[in-house]
Amino acid sequence: MIVVVAVMKVQEGKEQEMEKAVTEIVPKVATEEGTLAYVINQAKKDPRTFLIYEKYQDKEALKLHSSTQYFAEFFEKISPLLDGAPSIEIYRELASI
Repeated sequence: MIVVVAVMKVQEGKEQEMEKAVTEIVPKVATEEGTLAYVINQAKKDPRTFLIYEKYQDKEALKLHSSTQYFAEFFEKISPLLDGAPSIEIYRELASI
């Protein structure tokens, strides 16, 4: 399993635009074969911070997700909203329930 954790901070006042963008992509991602989880979170302490937890069956599933047209459009939409570069980390899942 491959896990991706993306943390993005948006500019002041852009929280609702970001929320709309991230929730709109979820139904599209849900159709991807090999995508096991795609969870959007917003920090309670700092609502400008969003965390996306992604879980993929394998490298091919992650590659498929990253190469879709709607993923490219998503990044075009959110890039102007961001306050700095996103932090994106890839992990190898060791255990879960």
